[in-house]
Amino acid sequence: MRLEIVILDRETLGGDLNIEPLREIGDVIEYANTRPSETLSRIENAHIVISNKVVLTKDVMEKTRNLRLVCIAATGMNNIDLDGAKELGIEVKNVSGYSTPSVVQHTFAMLFYLLEHLKYYDNIVESQLWSLSGIFTDLSHPFFEVSGKRWGIIGLGTIGKEVAKVASSFGAEVSYYSTSGANDNDEYKRVELDELLKSSDIVSIHAPLNDNTLNLINDTNLPLLKDRAILLNLGRGGIINETDLAYELNRREIYAGIDVLATEPIELDNPLMKVEHKDRLLITPHIAWTSIEARERLMGTIIEHIKNFVKETEWI
Repeated sequence: MRLEIVILDRETLGGDLNIEPLREIGDVIEYANTRPSETLSRIENAHIVISNKVVLTKDVMEKTRNLRLVCIAATGMNNIDLDGAKELGIEVKNVSGYSTPSVVQHTFAMLFYLLEHLKYYDNIVESQLWSLSGIFTDLSHPFFEVSGKRWGIIGLGTIGKEVAKVASSFGAEVSYYSTSGANDNDEYKRVELDELLKSSDIVSIHAPLNDNTLNLINDTNLPLLKDRAILLNLGRGGIINETDLAYELNRREIYAGIDVLATEPIELDNPLMKVEHKDRLLITPHIAWTSIEARERLMGTIIEHIKNFVKETEWI
């Protein structure tokens, strides 16, 4: 039997990603993106579905004829009704660990962009202001070194630990806050959230979104940040209250690098779009996970999941 494999949001994986090995397993049908009203008609006859962010409800899955396996092209599984899939005998596979080097790299890319005021310095060269200044250097936007500074990590999981290693290699003193309250690590000092925010020069978030982390950073604790502190969110949107952050960025000199937002793509009326001091904020469109190598690892693992499932179930 020739399998039908449906990719519901191919565009989110990148047009440069090679999916030819999938065609050796079955007939591949690709959709750039899928609206909720289109989901059922597109997977009705599918044996295998690959979805990054498209939601699959029990109601939709139980109306399919052949669906046996859902592969999530991500680590998070909140877009699939897992209990419903289990009841229907549909296996669900995600991919973990594939993006760690990419997210760590993007954490530092955002840090240095903000820390060294690279937008400003690029602009003064491009605008010829430096050429007209008559001085060989520009000291108008001082920056500090990471070495000797305090780096606070919110969420010391797989990615948080790797960020801690790199930060330590730069000479930073690392501490962390456990969002679950259950994570103990002998290598780094564990502190409570308020202490971490008060004492850190750099704070980076690498935690999942759950009841413990929703609006974790808000108007009650943002004022605790040091002046000129840098706050980075590479965990999940919703951990930082975006309205409160926008207010704090306008109120005083702190900096924020945000790769994840509560609603994506960002809405035009999001207060972060209207921050007065543009140099204090860097927003990237949820790209920390998207290095070429990370996406290749992602697809490679999905293909292995499918091959193993077909083999183990003798489903040919």
